[in-house]
This record gives sequence, C-alpha cells and structure tokens, in this order.
Amino acid sequence: MQTDNKKAIFGWSLYDWANSAFATTIMAGFFPLFFKQFWSAGADVNVSTARLALANSIAGIIIALFAPVLGAIADQGTAKKKFLFFFAYMGVVMTSSLYMVLKGNWPLAVMLYVLASIGFAGGNIFYDSLITSVASEKKLDFVSALGFSLGYLGGGLLFAVNVWMTLSPQTFGFANAGEAVRFSFLTVGVWWAVFSIPIFLLVKEPENDKALSGVKAVRAGFLQLIDTFHELRHLKTVFLFLAAYWLYIDGVDTIIRMAVDYGMSIGFQSDDLIVALLITQFVGFPSAIAFGYMGQKIGAKRAIFIAIAVYLFVSVWGAFMQDKNEFYILAVIIGLVQGGIQALSRSFYARIIPADKSAEYFGFYNMLGKFAAVLGPLVMGGVGLLARSMGYSSDIASRASIASISIFFIAGGVLFYFVDEEKGREEVKFLKGNS
Repeated sequence: MQTDNKKAIFGWSLYDWANSAFATTIMAGFFPLFFKQFWSAGADVNVSTARLALANSIAGIIIALFAPVLGAIADQGTAKKKFLFFFAYMGVVMTSSLYMVLKGNWPLAVMLYVLASIGFAGGNIFYDSLITSVASEKKLDFVSALGFSLGYLGGGLLFAVNVWMTLSPQTFGFANAGEAVRFSFLTVGVWWAVFSIPIFLLVKEPENDKALSGVKAVRAGFLQLIDTFHELRHLKTVFLFLAAYWLYIDGVDTIIRMAVDYGMSIGFQSDDLIVALLITQFVGFPSAIAFGYMGQKIGAKRAIFIAIAVYLFVSVWGAFMQDKNEFYILAVIIGLVQGGIQALSRSFYARIIPADKSAEYFGFYNMLGKFAAVLGPLVMGGVGLLARSMGYSSDIASRASIASISIFFIAGGVLFYFVDEEKGREEVKFLKGNS
C-alpha cells in the first residue's frame, strides 16, 4: 500500500485532470450546443432536449446495470487498473469519433456519445475505488477534493482553448466555428489519453494473494456480488447514504448535463452560456480544495448539507432568471459548491465501506449515480414536453423543467440527515468481526 505517497496521489489525481475534459467540453459544453444546432438542426427545442435527455439516460442505464458486477470482478482479480484502462480508452476513441459525424445525423451522434459516456462513467468506478489505495482515512477529504480541483482546472483550460478556437476559427486555420467545434472533440480525446498515463504508472493496486484471473475471477465476482447484497442488509448506513446520494446527485448531474440546453431553450446566446461554463470551471478549482479543508474542519456531512442547500436555491432561482448576468451569477454559485459536493460525497462514502471491496462498493455508488443521471434528465425532458402538450409556451415549459429538479435536492437532503458516519464505521467493523 502506498497510502499518502505524494507521487501516487499526484498520479491518481491527474486522472481527474484527464477525463474532466470530456465532462466539460463534451458533456456540459459543446455536445449539447452542437447537438441542438448541428446534429438536430431544424428540430423543436423541446424535441432536441428530449433526444439529449434520452442519450444521457441510455448511457446511465447501461453503466448502472453493469457497474456492481464489474466492480466485484475487479476486486476478485485485482484488476481495477485494467478495467480503468479499457473504459478510459474506449471513451477516448468514441469521443474522437464524434469529429466524423455529419450535420443532421443525430442518431450516430447519440450512439457515439452514449459509448463515450459509458467509457467516462465506467472508468470512474475504478478510478474512485483506487482512492483507498492512495489516501489514508485522515487524508480522504483532501485527496478527493484535490482530484476534483485538478479536474476543474484541467477541464477548464482545455475548454478555454476550445472556446477560443470557436470564437476565432481563422486564427487556428478553420473555415468556421462548426469546424472548430468538431476538431475540439479530437483535442478532448488526445488530452484524455495522454494525461491518463500517470495513474497507470504511479498508482499500484494493493496486492492480493488470493487474486483470481479469467473465468474464476468472473465467477468469484458474481458470488461476491450476491454476498454483498446480503451484507447491505447489515450495512444500513451505507444503504441509507446511497439512497440519499442517488437523489441529490441526480440534481447535480442533471444541471451539469442540461444547463446549456436549458439556457438555449429560454433564449440565451451560446457565447453567453460558454462563458458561464468557463466561470464555473475556474471558480470550481479553488473551491473544491476549500471544500476539502472544510470537510476536515466541520465534517464532510455538514459541508455536503451546505452544498445541497445551495443547489436547491440555484434550481429555484434558475426557473425565474431573465438575463445573462443572472446566469453568470448562478455559474459562480454553482462553481463554489459543485466540486465540493462531488468530492466530499466520494470521501464520505469511502469511510463507511469495506476497503477490501472498494471497487464493488464504488460500483454501487456509481450505479446509483448513473440511475440518477437517467431519472433527472427524463423528469426534466418529460416536464417540458408535458407543459408544451398542455398549451404552455416553450419558455414556460423550459422553466418548469428546471424547477422540477429541486425535488431531488429536498428529498436527498432529508434522507442524508439520517446518515450517521460513526454508526457506518461500526457496522463495517461488526461485519468483519463476524465474517
């Protein structure tokens, strides 16, 4: 174990720098814009929103169904880094392939985006699970926050360059902004591929004398998964946290994925929305680190509650905003808490699960995160379409759709109130002592 080794922590954290380019440039930025204006050109704004929501939901369902099984197999075979490599570079290839999709071909764009999203989300299962290999319990909040902060910085830097390319395409030798956007998909693939290398070189998996391979690992993984379902009956704190996390992270992920689409639907210009995304990224860099320290000072649970309250406020205000200055203010507010709620949720969860089954348990963690990514966009898209079918204007329908996200923060916050970290640790110790 290289717990608290600086090189290992750096290598682990840099993967966030690598794959956040996808989350920023593709997922939150250019894909929603390009999907609506280029691949879904001519479609009603609520129809294109529903198509984008469907793409996010399909990707979420697929990874959610397989996440715990893959985690269990990786635990049995000591294969976390192998699975991480497979999913990361699948994401790299599929993201780069978006460059070749022609105008109006939204089905192919959806297919590649779904596969790239599976690579992104699948890789995160094994990346997250490796945190227990590089950080001691007292360092979990800081190391988790470091990863997210580097993700915001790295993703923001590449996104800034890509935005520059689209605003001044001739400077980079492109004929127009559309050509620059398509090329940006290639830059994300290269960025993701290159900066993923350190985690494979600097981070070591804990040795397991009982590690299996091939068919034996698969069989043992399925048996472990069955055993874990029985364990969860006794790990009530883990179960309760996962339920709360499922709800509140639903709101977070939906806002990340659908904010640009929402802004366009209520009439904001794409340039204004891109600037707002950049603001969120660069505010998020120091704020994630600050949340890591806050978690150490006041406790991760209290800090997460603060972030949930802020997101609830954002989802309500967002439904009534009228001009781009309000969007910029909301971008700053989201940047203050977005990395913090993600980082501290990860470190909080790492404290209440069995460390020797981290990949499997983070499989459940990411499974619920992906199911949340299914439910949120579907609710948002469904509310918008329902409002339109009832005769409301496109603007009102879009505002109703963003307001619907607030229910997830309310319900998630209520459940999280009853999660007791100390009780969770005691349950894990009791389970180990009786196994």
